[in-house]
Amino acid sequence: MKTLDRRNFLANSLGALGALSLGPGLTSMVSAQPFLDYRTLKNLGPLQAANDFGMRVPAGFTGQLIATAGKKVRRSDGTETAYKWHTFPDGGACFPTDDGGWIYVSNSELPFSTGGAGAIRFDREGNIVDAYRILEGTSSNCAGGPTPWGTWLSCEEYSGGRVFECDPYGRSPGVLCEGLGKFKHEAAAVDPIHGHIYMTEDELDGRFYRYTPDEIYSDGRMNLQKGLLEVAVVDNNGNVTWVELENPVPGLFQTPTRWQIKNSQAFEGGEGIWYHEGKVYITSKGDNRVWSYSTDDHTLGIVYEKSIAKNKTLSGVDNVVVSKDGHILVAEDGDDMQIVVLGPYGDSYPIVQLVDQNHSEITGPAINPLNNRLYFSSQRGPKPLFDSSGLTYQVSGQLI
Repeated sequence: MKTLDRRNFLANSLGALGALSLGPGLTSMVSAQPFLDYRTLKNLGPLQAANDFGMRVPAGFTGQLIATAGKKVRRSDGTETAYKWHTFPDGGACFPTDDGGWIYVSNSELPFSTGGAGAIRFDREGNIVDAYRILEGTSSNCAGGPTPWGTWLSCEEYSGGRVFECDPYGRSPGVLCEGLGKFKHEAAAVDPIHGHIYMTEDELDGRFYRYTPDEIYSDGRMNLQKGLLEVAVVDNNGNVTWVELENPVPGLFQTPTRWQIKNSQAFEGGEGIWYHEGKVYITSKGDNRVWSYSTDDHTLGIVYEKSIAKNKTLSGVDNVVVSKDGHILVAEDGDDMQIVVLGPYGDSYPIVQLVDQNHSEITGPAINPLNNRLYFSSQRGPKPLFDSSGLTYQVSGQLI
């Protein structure tokens, strides 16, 4: 593994952070100063005392529990849905519905073909109206990523893991994505401009992958069954070259994808990944870094590194989501169980914290289409690893 030149990487990072500079010309999807808007995020105050759900949020915001593992999800009118919320809730995303509402999709990281994914549907007012299963028979579904054509890519996090494309509405079963390879998949992000899918690998020497489909259909959908799978090779200046893998779907006794190209770049525990306006943001937990890859310039830089950050609020970097105006929201695995906002030029501040859940990690941060709700889970709740009571939450509100 090559050692990367820190000075050059930080120079690249300044370009990435410059894209986050927020000016008065930026506007959000709605006009009423929504929760996840730069006018709000740049003025977040300190977290208040924990509420009845063990959530600390800034003044003017509300946090509530919406689902508990092993219990049927309740509609907002008090009735029960048929779906018992899954254990070990992990990666998630939100999808708009035709009636003005949205769906929150969440993976289950249970092993031995008991994982999969489920969903909660909301109406336009944010009321829960339904919950159901969207993927079954898969294992250790960790994170994943939404597609621009409205499906969810659910990633299996084990050495022979695959990716499955799921319908958030639950109208059809998940489909194996043969083209996306076989390795310890963590998360996926779609670049609709250049026609690529980027993926992370949760190994101590995990790699950064890029998939190019053989075909992109007229509606923008990508062929996920056949295409080119490559791995990133990075020089000391942060320039990225993509090299084709020798065997994207190695068998049990064949060379894993991460070792097939000897000079490919290793990342210390690849975690979350998100595409936003020409940048792919990646987190690596082993070195507490948030990276930025430019899809135009093919350069890699560092947005945040705990060891040199002035404000070390963020630790145990994991799942990531980016707001429509470019703020990066990073969930913590352990540490003090926060979701931390990375704003312009590396400043960082928490947006929510869970208390008394030291055995858990925050997973699945997702922003709804109206930009006024944040969803996430505590994968194991307040209990130890094998006595899980995963909890899923919502944060809403605006400054007062």
